[in-house]
Amino acid sequence: MFGLGWAEIGALVVIALLVFGPEKLPQAASQAGKTLRNLRRMANNARDDLRAGLGPEFSNFDPADLNPRTFVRKHLLDDVEEDWNKKPDELETASTAPYTPEPVDELGYGELPPYDAEAT
Repeated sequence: MFGLGWAEIGALVVIALLVFGPEKLPQAASQAGKTLRNLRRMANNARDDLRAGLGPEFSNFDPADLNPRTFVRKHLLDDVEEDWNKKPDELETASTAPYTPEPVDELGYGELPPYDAEAT
């Protein structure tokens, strides 16, 4: 939970008891719970409004995809992970075939290479 261990959670409870006191701690916890529920509802409403505003083309849009780590993993590394997890007999043989370049016509002595006026 948020990267906290039992010792850190216990320390936070003791600090909360010292700050709020035993009589006000339940009220403070209740108020914190209400605030978190309101924040979660606001975030969900904002996400739904964004999806509705973008239209049906972006129905599968997830704001978490904008995180750079998620973006890299989703768009760049998925193919690599799929290939990595394949069995050797499932791999394409074309990708493992050795590269053989096409033969190139060599120019004779004093012969000029072809010139394409539109390419320059």
